[in-house]
Amino acid sequence: MKNIKWLFMTLVAVAFCACSEEDLDSKSIFDSGTVVEQNEFDKWLLNNYTTPYNINFKYRFDDKESDESYNLAPADYDKAVALAKMTKHLWLESYEELAGPEFIRTYCPKLMHLVGSPAYNSQGSIVLGTAEGGLKITLYNVNNIDLDHLDIDELNYWYFKTMHHEFAHILHQTKNYSTDFNLISASNYQSSSWVNVSDQDALDMGFVSPYASSETQEDFVEIIAIYVTNTAEYWDALVGSASEEGQELINQKLALVKDYMLTTWNIDMDELRSIVQRRSQEVLTMDLSTLN
Repeated sequence: MKNIKWLFMTLVAVAFCACSEEDLDSKSIFDSGTVVEQNEFDKWLLNNYTTPYNINFKYRFDDKESDESYNLAPADYDKAVALAKMTKHLWLESYEELAGPEFIRTYCPKLMHLVGSPAYNSQGSIVLGTAEGGLKITLYNVNNIDLDHLDIDELNYWYFKTMHHEFAHILHQTKNYSTDFNLISASNYQSSSWVNVSDQDALDMGFVSPYASSETQEDFVEIIAIYVTNTAEYWDALVGSASEEGQELINQKLALVKDYMLTTWNIDMDELRSIVQRRSQEVLTMDLSTLN
């Protein structure tokens, strides 16, 4: 036993000496206290997110902020810059224009987190975004943005709708909506089986999307997100393609959603949609690379 102990101590000493002779970086990759030098984007975020809205906008990959159940990649720098500018214009400033700066500063999440890759669930569905307790919003698939060929429908699907969807979660988590909403389609919610629901089947059951059929809260916020990120003509055509029963159920839900937004938050859904639609078109001509 003494010989084994002596051998172990000798190996440790040799290893220590060998390592001590190398010229190593004094900054540990595990040192959370390491200060990263601010670049121009960091300064832009300070002036456009942190100071006016008290939002910490994280675009560098951070394990602590990421869901370790997914295989994720960091966001590209130029894509992060573009999305930061679009998010401010389409989400923050849309609500600020309608409800005032104090509203968005009070209720906006305190952390925005970008992930470059999609997040795939085990059943094959893709997570577009997450909202956590009204404090944090994560947007995925940032690296999918085609800066040379911006498409408003593609941007709506991956980002703009997700922003409004997740913010609607924050609003109802802060002040809940009437439980009457939960009763309208109580027997039709599909739970995790929503991935097997087609667009048409969802509409015929009274849901504006398959994901809306997963549970009541997702149903509620999907109505808000799809309503404000699309034109009145699109919405009418969407609901009009549902069965007669589906149309009636969707219209009942929309009435409750509009009433909640107006009476609880003093937000007219039609005014908000008008603002979002105008700003969506403005995004297509924005300079998404210059930090001014």
